Amino acid sequence: MERNKRLYPIDEEQFNKLVVPIIEASYIGKGRPPEVTHYEAFCGILYILRTGVPWRDLPGDYGEWHTIYDRFNRGNARGLWNKVLVALQQEAGLWFDEVIIDSTTMKAHRHGGGQKGGFRARGCRGPG
Repeated sequence: MERNKRLYPIDEEQFNKLVVPIIEASYIGKGRPPEVTHYEAFCGILYILRTGVPWRDLPGDYGEWHTIYDRFNRGNARGLWNKVLVALQQEAGLWFDEVIIDSTTMKAHRHGGGQKGGFRARGCRGPG
């Protein structure tokens, strides 16, 4: 069955080789078999992270939105997604050790910018 590349950005063979061992190592194996495959859940999670849509707007191709949300939440609590990210980065030969933070990421209090006029307003010498 040919899958839509927009909805399934990683092919299933690569997923089975790289990601499935990490996912299965983090599960305890109790309970009934999942209704949604690991591949569908992973691609659904990637879709949410890539597009930023609310969980309820997840396309039905991935399964029930709440199921995918629960899988994401439980995996996040166990640190699973960080392990998957590191494994995929190592496979691709990439390593991201810098984080970019801007005003949309970190909100400062309105008084956090300091006094109007900067250093000179308070009689400080300032840097340099």
